Amino acid sequence: MDTPILEMKSITKEFPGVKALDEVTFSVKKGEIHCLVGENGAGKSTLMKVLSGVHPYGSYSGEIYVEGELQKFNGIRDSERAGIAIIYQELALIPELSVYENIFLGNELTDGMVINANETIKQSIDILEKVGLRVNPETKIRDLGVGKQQLVEIAKALKKQVKILILDEPTAALNENDSDNLLKLILELKKQGVTSILISHKLREVLAIADTVTVLRDGKTICTLDASDGQLTEAVLIRNMVGRSIDNVFPKRKAHNIGKEALRLENWGAYSPSLGRDVLKDVNLNVHDGEIVGIAGLMGSGRTELAKSIFGNPDEYRLSGKIFVNGHEAKFSNPRDAIDARLAYVTEDRKRNGLILIQDVKQNITLANLEELTRVGVIDENEEIVVANRSKEDLNIKTPSIEQFLRNLSGGNQQKVSLAKWLFVKPGVMILDEPTRGIDVGAKYEIYTVMNALVEQGMSIIMISSELPEVLGMSDRVYVMSAGRIKGELSASEATQEKIMELAVDY
Repeated sequence: MDTPILEMKSITKEFPGVKALDEVTFSVKKGEIHCLVGENGAGKSTLMKVLSGVHPYGSYSGEIYVEGELQKFNGIRDSERAGIAIIYQELALIPELSVYENIFLGNELTDGMVINANETIKQSIDILEKVGLRVNPETKIRDLGVGKQQLVEIAKALKKQVKILILDEPTAALNENDSDNLLKLILELKKQGVTSILISHKLREVLAIADTVTVLRDGKTICTLDASDGQLTEAVLIRNMVGRSIDNVFPKRKAHNIGKEALRLENWGAYSPSLGRDVLKDVNLNVHDGEIVGIAGLMGSGRTELAKSIFGNPDEYRLSGKIFVNGHEAKFSNPRDAIDARLAYVTEDRKRNGLILIQDVKQNITLANLEELTRVGVIDENEEIVVANRSKEDLNIKTPSIEQFLRNLSGGNQQKVSLAKWLFVKPGVMILDEPTRGIDVGAKYEIYTVMNALVEQGMSIIMISSELPEVLGMSDRVYVMSAGRIKGELSASEATQEKIMELAVDY
């Protein structure tokens, strides 16, 4: 296991105005699980895109060796021929095609000019067995949960005789059970001789699975740590990732009074015409000024459906029950009505539903409240610049300029822009759906600090999160959902992971 299967030497990669990688050296032993960690923007994904040929030879400086041979990848197919496969956080599957069609996409088994479906299905069953996925290969991808789709992606990689499997935040969108199953699979693949490179912000996962960990910071290699020597701890990783110690992952909140009721739902229900069933049933909850209320539950429990139904019902559910804002019954026909009532919703999928990546930071920050900047039908661009720069300073958004395209920012800084956009609306109630998904521990700490400051100023926050430590660390009260219903309410003092899971599981 001491033989390097991969060596990347002095890799430097620049984008306009940004040096993403600066003389990075990265070595992986054959047959190990090597974790790559660092803050958002540290260069992890860029390094793996160099390795996989997304950034082709000639667009960077430095050398790549696979099993001792110098590589000059001009695209993904070149890296795949060398036995490298990469699985991104956003899965590259075609929902309308079957499992077996996705596994063999681009590498179809044919008899002459005709695809041999029977042989393809037969081989798919064998590959699916290797990843522990027992589904009918003819099942459409759209009919599988995210956890099973992740396994199909890995099956695709195994079909290509992968030697080095790169997984970029593979558990970011998974619940605890699916995450555990995926980590077990990575350990099983190690036994089969597959070398894995895992990018993850979930440090507990890293500590549980890694043989070796490399830390990047500001585009540079900081250190490589061996898990076998007993020196690898969460505190050590955080210190190397952020360049300082963070004594408490969840910052302490100053004592303040919980105020009047800001929002209440009574017997709230939602029927989805597209699904042909209720997604919410008899939901009763409330949140007060100066309070963070956590919403916990397994994937599919109705948490995001709850958020959308409150925030103007963009999915056009058939709603029942009542909603009260500041003691007055309200009815929202669309998200604009909710915004006018001083509600805000930071979506779980910032890239698709929360932000416009091809626009700049400034335009995204002001997007939800352009009326405030409009003078006689024209946007006051000078005032827009003032607002954007103020938000950049207040939330410590790391960007060379407020005119930088949002797609060029790290995930953590994109999330800060999403927060800034809704703070410009000046909401009384903010719904945060997975506010720290896919971002590093340093950026998480900054967002938690912002959340604490907001409730200290009297704002109400409803926080949906799949990470139970986050729910427990940040919430004043916790509602637990299952199958579209509230299964229980726990105070901060009585809430534990075990109690939450007992309520979350739908027997």
